[in-house]
Amino acid sequence: MHRDKIYSILKDVFGYSSFRGSQEEIIETVLARQDALVIMPTGGGKSICYQIPALVTQGLGIVVSPLIALMDDQVAALKQMGVAAAAVHSNTMDSQQVYADIEADKLDILYVSPEKILSAGFINYLKEKEIALFAVDEAHCVSVWGNDFRPDYVKLSILKAEFPETPIIALTATADSTTQDDIITQLKLDVKKKYISSFERTNIKTIARSGLKRKEQILSFLRTRQEESGILYCLSRKSTEQLAGILKGQGYKAEAYHAGLDAATRRNVQLAFQNDDLQVVCATIAFGMGIDKPNIRWVIHYNMPKTIESYYQEIGRAGRDGQEAETLLFYSWGDYVNLKRFIDEGGAEASFKKVQSAKLERMWQFATAISCRTNVVLNYFGEYRNTTCDHCDNCLNPPEVFDGTRYAQMILSAVLRTGEAVGINILIDILRGGYTQEVKVNQYNLIKTFGVGREIPFLDWKHYITQCINQGIVRIDFADNSRLKITPLSNAILKEGKAVELARFVPEERKKKLAKIALDVTDADSNLVATLRSWRKTKAAELGVPAYVVFNDKALLQIATLKPRSDTALLSVDGIGKVKLAQYGPAILGMVDES
Repeated sequence: MHRDKIYSILKDVFGYSSFRGSQEEIIETVLARQDALVIMPTGGGKSICYQIPALVTQGLGIVVSPLIALMDDQVAALKQMGVAAAAVHSNTMDSQQVYADIEADKLDILYVSPEKILSAGFINYLKEKEIALFAVDEAHCVSVWGNDFRPDYVKLSILKAEFPETPIIALTATADSTTQDDIITQLKLDVKKKYISSFERTNIKTIARSGLKRKEQILSFLRTRQEESGILYCLSRKSTEQLAGILKGQGYKAEAYHAGLDAATRRNVQLAFQNDDLQVVCATIAFGMGIDKPNIRWVIHYNMPKTIESYYQEIGRAGRDGQEAETLLFYSWGDYVNLKRFIDEGGAEASFKKVQSAKLERMWQFATAISCRTNVVLNYFGEYRNTTCDHCDNCLNPPEVFDGTRYAQMILSAVLRTGEAVGINILIDILRGGYTQEVKVNQYNLIKTFGVGREIPFLDWKHYITQCINQGIVRIDFADNSRLKITPLSNAILKEGKAVELARFVPEERKKKLAKIALDVTDADSNLVATLRSWRKTKAAELGVPAYVVFNDKALLQIATLKPRSDTALLSVDGIGKVKLAQYGPAILGMVDES
């Protein structure tokens, strides 16, 4: 039976006793030879959704990924668990051995770059083999609506054409509803159901602050995090080097990382960070997509990212082990202007620029939000909610609010009476009774809600509409010229009078100082943790793999807390299966006995 086998593999290979969220249902879908679209946040367990079906099913599982570093790390991690895996890409040194293993049916999973799978002859080569499945990772790259569009990914539609009976599972951490539909269209998937996990990362505290005195704020932030690993993202290469220099001057183990450095330097920085020899990386967005380091405790954005997708993907690199993590976003109007200029001066088509400009505006609204920031993200991705999250700065330090139900009803009424056909600025003109050209041409001055909010200043209305968007009461349809439309939460407010709280605008300098968010205290034996980490570092160096490939921090903390005294007890630790028990069990039990 499939079910018995997948649970056996889950425990014996991956070291877990139960699946998370929709993992099991996704696996069953793929095993039923059906396509699947999986939207699951970073650290949510996407890999297992295709790795287990590849191990259960006869044939070779093919994983397409644009990230060479991540492919190599995943192959190393799988090998540590006893899985026959390999990768083929431009940096592969032993490709002949990989092909020999394929011919001998010795491989279960093969990672390939999009360029490789689309190269002359490779598709034909695969057609001669038994293919269990195709997994397209970072699937948002296939869509012009995604945050990292790559033309090569569009060509992956050939997989369905050439392998019509082979299931394709497309996976990504960040995709709004427009991008999700486009992924299905571009890859020609036959998807019966989208598997969309909650985008909420309850272990991550999110904070946004005005960009005044950023360097001073960063140093203050790091003073209480002397031993924690983190990433500091910057917009320019110059900023990464300046900040790395400042941090090194303060005694931190920090380095810069950007595309202007030679490949060897970038690789050394990445390895040092993965192996815990480096505490802080000051980087452009060139860094991070290939990082699977689970114990990153914080992420700081020195500049505002260009989209919510980019922001959420980047903060998702913190707390992948499920432990508490913090993120700090700095923003300024200067950031907005620079990013807008990059878009306007780029060589992309006008339609693409329009989409990117709208997404930048949404990112600005997130940064300046005074309602729950988590809801801004959830509503952006179509997961509509308006209850507090209790792990963002606006929930932990609430701004002054008032009953804004009447204003929300005015907004919704105007949206509906215009046929959901206008954007924010025109809607404000209507509410304020402005006889602008577009209002007169479309006869919006004749609708019932024209001028109902004359007494409210333009900027105040923009502030309230933005909050309604952030609360999921209204949405922006980027695929339809950024027009405002209703959501599943709208009717209860407009027709049933459900109360809506809106926040009054308060200048940054008048906000109460946000108290530091304390991380959970563990009962782990600190001396044993130190011993285990030292042993892990030595073992990883011997094997030539990142430290977390041997064990992640969560596993070490569980060992130091539970202090297992037998093989059976050690198997109860998350991430320890039969292979790792055989490899490392005696050494770990010995360290526990000596503690």
